[in-house]
Amino acid sequence: MTFEWKGVMPALTTKFTDKDTLDLDMFKINLNAQIKAGVTGVVLGGTLGEASTLSDDEKKILVQTAVEYVQGKVPVIINIAEQSTKGAVKAVEHAANNGASGLMVLPPMRYKADSFETVTYLKTIAQNTDLPIMIYNNPIDYGIEVTLDMFQDLLSCNNIQAVKESTRDISNITRLRNAFGSRLKVLTGVDTLGMESILMGADGWVAGLVCAFPEETVAIYNLIQAGEISKALAVYRWFLPLLELDISPQLVQNIKLAEVATGIGTEKVRAPRLPLRGVERERVLEIINNGLENRPDVSKYILNLETSHRTA
Repeated sequence: MTFEWKGVMPALTTKFTDKDTLDLDMFKINLNAQIKAGVTGVVLGGTLGEASTLSDDEKKILVQTAVEYVQGKVPVIINIAEQSTKGAVKAVEHAANNGASGLMVLPPMRYKADSFETVTYLKTIAQNTDLPIMIYNNPIDYGIEVTLDMFQDLLSCNNIQAVKESTRDISNITRLRNAFGSRLKVLTGVDTLGMESILMGADGWVAGLVCAFPEETVAIYNLIQAGEISKALAVYRWFLPLLELDISPQLVQNIKLAEVATGIGTEKVRAPRLPLRGVERERVLEIINNGLENRPDVSKYILNLETSHRTA
């Protein structure tokens, strides 16, 4: 499947049952909400997907279920986060066999590889698959930064096509643009820099709170693309307190609690994660409830956007 690295791509949570098995029914409910809202791809098995707790069989089931459900409407992208090069190559092979359209690839996990080791690792993965690749650059959470010099080397691999830019340095988008133009697509991976990143030239947004609020996230992106900045900003200002729930060690619990509030998810997480409790739970619920009470009607923005397109 050919596709473009652009638009809103949710980093989906993994749904679990009371028996700690995959809840595929709720997974499909959330997938349906994302597709209806107009996302341009879905990312499985990332941090929000509790990747480190999933077995290979569970990842296989998630990919196959998503591919079957979306019926080619959007690409299904699987995260590759492995400790060894051998393990990563094997995971990539499984992803292709299970029907994935693309890969989101992290540098080696646990071991803090140097620049040469990191580039070698990523190039080895790219050379062992035809699937398009988005490098996940998140030095704050994972300890390894993929620098401009490293990307210069990596782009000798034609299937390394995009970066999920999560350095938290908004000016890095301009650096990437200046260095590589359109050769390297840039998708922001930080919810609280979502609108800012798109305005600075990011092609897309690999989002977290989109899991609970798909229509609002897609509306922000689409309005910016149409030049309706003030309307996008109105939605974004409402959204920001919710987006800040993504910048937390408990982001999975936070976002799953928001999914419950919007009716497209459950609160169940896999141990060692546990549902929020006590004062922190009340704090997060207050943010979510306040957001729901003041939730904007994005349908009017989309209606106006469609009207402006017809009259343009």
